[in-house]
Amino acid sequence: MRLGIYTFGDLRPDPVTGKTISPAERMAQMMEMAKLADEAGLDLIGVGEHHGLDYVNSATAVQLAAIGTVTKRIRLSSATTLIATADPVRTFQEFATADLLSGGRVEIIVGRGAFNDNYALFGHDMADYDALFVEKLDLLERLNTSERITWRGQFRSPLSDAPIAPRPAQPRLPISVGAVSPASVQRVAREGYRLTLPLLGGLIPRYGQLAELYRTAWTDRGRSASARPEVAVFGHAHVSTKSGAMADFFPYYSAYLEPLFKGSIPQDQYRAFWSPTGSLIAGSPLQVVDKLSLLHEATGCDLFAGQIDIGAQPFSQVLRGIELLATQVSPSLRNLGNDPADSRRSSPRV
Repeated sequence: MRLGIYTFGDLRPDPVTGKTISPAERMAQMMEMAKLADEAGLDLIGVGEHHGLDYVNSATAVQLAAIGTVTKRIRLSSATTLIATADPVRTFQEFATADLLSGGRVEIIVGRGAFNDNYALFGHDMADYDALFVEKLDLLERLNTSERITWRGQFRSPLSDAPIAPRPAQPRLPISVGAVSPASVQRVAREGYRLTLPLLGGLIPRYGQLAELYRTAWTDRGRSASARPEVAVFGHAHVSTKSGAMADFFPYYSAYLEPLFKGSIPQDQYRAFWSPTGSLIAGSPLQVVDKLSLLHEATGCDLFAGQIDIGAQPFSQVLRGIELLATQVSPSLRNLGNDPADSRRSSPRV
């Protein structure tokens, strides 16, 4: 089982001090996180996409390209790319450029996102929500497999023997699809993509059921034994050796989830998040190992990436969490799944 981190670059006031850092400072923090994760031996760093004023991550390929120039071995992934409202040609070019700059370490996770503000921002109609996603993902896949393409669709001008450059350093950019509803998970399997499950509350066994749906749908398509279905899980994480970690983390996690709860997290809900089967991967290194072992047992995931820098926590605390993940959590997970040294995976799509 591989282990990584990801960030959405949230830009919020510290709920304890009231201070909000600048966008430039937040960008610098994420670069430092990436360098530490690389040096400490984690397997992946992901950058999510948002377009509101309280986030700095709106151009993820640019950020990954910058990270690629200051890291040596860690895999670089979007988390996620909102392909439905993007131009797939431009998206492919940007990620291929980042792949060249990083020496072939870039991956793409596509998804629909947690917010809908990007539809109006980029001139799309929410009524076309599903059709946009299906068409643009199909085009992205075609761009990924051929340096010249002829194509026609509903939402973009046609392409006639168009050259698609640059080509990435890898033969193909690995593409995964984020999904969390049963129907979407089954569709990901039918189309032959690796599945990324976001932990969005609830209990871990629920995500095991979704992973099982994915594998069943994969097998039902009659795929060969060599085309193994792969599952990654992304979720909120907090690792601390402090005895009062649960209480200390509350104001930051509550501030991050305030838009969802329209106020502070109810204490019973917060305790449920921290429970042994809850969706928040949090606690001491041993508690995190236990919960990730349960997550692996339930879902068969070969990668977990934790969003560890949420809610304007003190940055020293974020860096300490990365160190604990790498030095005290990751070694215990190495024998749970595939060989983590094999970090250059090809896309599982068949």
